[in-house]
Formats: sequence, structure tokens, C-alpha cells
Amino acid sequence: MSTAAELFLAEVEDLVDQDVLAPGTHETYRYQYEKNLEPRIGGLRLVEASTPRISDVVKEIRDQVGAATAKTCKSILTGTFALAVRHGALTTNPVREIKIRASSRKRLPRALEAEEREQWFDLLRQDERATKADLIDLSKFMVATGERIGESLAVTWRDLNRDTGEIDCSHQIQRIKGKGLVRRRVKSTAGDRVVGLPLWALEMLLARWTPDTSLDAPIFPDSKGGFRDPHNVQKALRNARRPVGSKRRQQLGRVLRDHRRNAGFTQEQVVAKLDWRKTRISLIETGRVRLTADEAATLADVYRLTKTDRAALLELTELAGMRSLADELEWVTAHVFRKTTATILENAGQTPRQIADQLGHSQTSTTVDDYFGRRRRNPEAAQHLEAAMRDIHEQDREPLTQPEL
Repeated sequence: MSTAAELFLAEVEDLVDQDVLAPGTHETYRYQYEKNLEPRIGGLRLVEASTPRISDVVKEIRDQVGAATAKTCKSILTGTFALAVRHGALTTNPVREIKIRASSRKRLPRALEAEEREQWFDLLRQDERATKADLIDLSKFMVATGERIGESLAVTWRDLNRDTGEIDCSHQIQRIKGKGLVRRRVKSTAGDRVVGLPLWALEMLLARWTPDTSLDAPIFPDSKGGFRDPHNVQKALRNARRPVGSKRRQQLGRVLRDHRRNAGFTQEQVVAKLDWRKTRISLIETGRVRLTADEAATLADVYRLTKTDRAALLELTELAGMRSLADELEWVTAHVFRKTTATILENAGQTPRQIADQLGHSQTSTTVDDYFGRRRRNPEAAQHLEAAMRDIHEQDREPLTQPEL
């Protein structure tokens, strides 16, 4: 199995070098194989890889890691066994009959409603770090276009057509191992698209322009004027929805930190002992998340607090437990802006095909794809997004002179 898998991964890498597959495909396959597949079946002989045996491995990965990882591992196994069949080592592909069913119900997609959009931008305006990270304009841009975060960060001034108010959405920014940040063309035909901007979004972009800016410079640059790393922007968004909390919550975090240190534990030891997410203790001790009464009681047990300290901790936890605006919006991610764009357009009566074209999706259904044109302009989308976000944009707008591009 390990020999066949390495041959398959070499084929994938060759397709990446030919620009047939995205660089991230090989990195993802390599990581998932080494982490989840190789330890389980790397030493297995191909003739021993029956459908029931491989199915058990895939189900184990699904249950222990997650359904998404299991699907990726199934794709790796499918390609590996297909290669073995082509070379005559097997007569059939044992993965073909394997089905993956998630062990838990899939969460319904959630978008920012009108009031939540107001709250999100209020939260960003109140956070100095979010302002410095340019998250206000970037969030607006992603709602205005429906672009993914990597696509938004790849947009340059040359991609903006001032006359038509359109943006060329044909590129994305990716961090490739051994190469750093790479700006590359999107792979799918559907993703290679031109999107009309709402008038407020065009005004926002023109306000960012300065005459000495290169047309090849990114519209949302880093501190040195270059392209931003999507991972760093994702981190800034996480910090924005988990800002340092109230003074009372910060006080609670310091008290818990002192108790932990007095008990002789590191943060890593506590999360391992409780099987919590590895960043949970850090977020609690810096006041970024709300501590529940049950969590406080659990930590009191772990730190072996006295009756007096335990009572004081639970009382402080209750006082610090008032939910903040950030608590209400902690579910927001960069992908939520994309869902928000789709929801706004759906509420405005746009067809699934129109929305799919706006977002760069290749399919809504086979029937629609077979009978409607592809890559068509959707000027009505900009009009609907104009109405949905105009009031929010006006709160940040400053008088500006008409720039020359």
C-alpha cells in the first residue's frame, strides 16, 4: 500500500507541475496520507486490501477525525487503487462501493442577517486591531462580490474596471510549501468570472486609490504593499470575533491563570487533561471567550481550589458571564460573507443559476447547467447588494476627490 500510495502522490505532484491540479491538492493529499492513512494501512499488501477492510479504515477515520477528512482519504485511496489496477496489481478497485455517511447531522448554512451585518461592522469599528488589519473594507468587499478570501486578496488595481464598475475575479492567493505566497489563476471555468460591483463598493475602492499606486499592486495589501497571506487574515478575523473581553472577564482570566500556575500546570497540560480544544485555556485566560459555570467548576476541581477560592471563582464567573456582541458573532468566518452574498441575492429574487455565476460555482443542478448559458454578466446582483449594504458603507465613508486610475 505504501509503495502504491507514493506512486499515486507522485502522479498528483506531476499534475500540479503541469498546472492541471492546484498546488494545495498535493499538499493536502500528502498530509492526510501521512497522518491518517499510512499509520493504518501503509504496511498492508494490496491483495489484502478488501472492500470490507478498507471500509472499516475509512469509517474509523470518519468517527475519530471527521467526515471531511474521511472523504479526502477516500479520494486518495480511490486514486491509489486505480493506479494499482492500471498496473495489473489488482483487478478491481475496492473503494468503489464504499459510502461515507457523516455520524452527525450536517449544520445548516448560516448567513448574516441585516441586523447582524450592522452588528458585525460595529464590532470591527470598536476594535483597533481589526481596523489596522483592514478588516472593515475587506469584509465589505467579500459581501459585495461573494469572493472567497484568497480571491479577494489576489485582486489588483488592474482587475478593477472603473468605467463599468466590474472586478475581474480570475486569480487567488495561496501559500505553497517551499514557494511562499503564489498568485495563480483559479482552476475552474466557473470561478474565472467578472463581477459587477455595487456603487458603494466602487466608491470604497476608489477611496483607497492613490496616484502613485501600481496597477499591479493588491487592493488589500499587507504592511509592505505586497499580497497578504490568507492564513494571517483568517487569524485577524478570529481575533475580531473574539476580542479581549470586559474588565471583569479579563480579571477572571488573570485569576484562573494564577490558580493554574499555583497548581503547577501548563495550558497544554490542562487542555490535554480535560480533552478541550488546545486554545481554550489561552482564550479564557486572556478574556476572549465567555467561561461557563460548568467550565469554572471543572477548572476548580482540576486546580484543587479551597472552598473559599472555589466560591469566589464561581461568583466572579457569574459576574463576567454577561454575553457581549462578540459572543453573539463568534460563529462568523470569512466564508459567512460568501453565504451572506448568496442570501441577499436569494431574498432579492435572483435565480440559483444567477447566484451560482456570481459566486463562481460550476453547478446548481444538471438541468440548469445543461440549459442555461455560462459565465454571463449579472448586473442585477450589484443593484441588490447596493441596497443591502449602502447604509453600513455610509457610516465609514469620508468625502473623497475623484481619483484617476
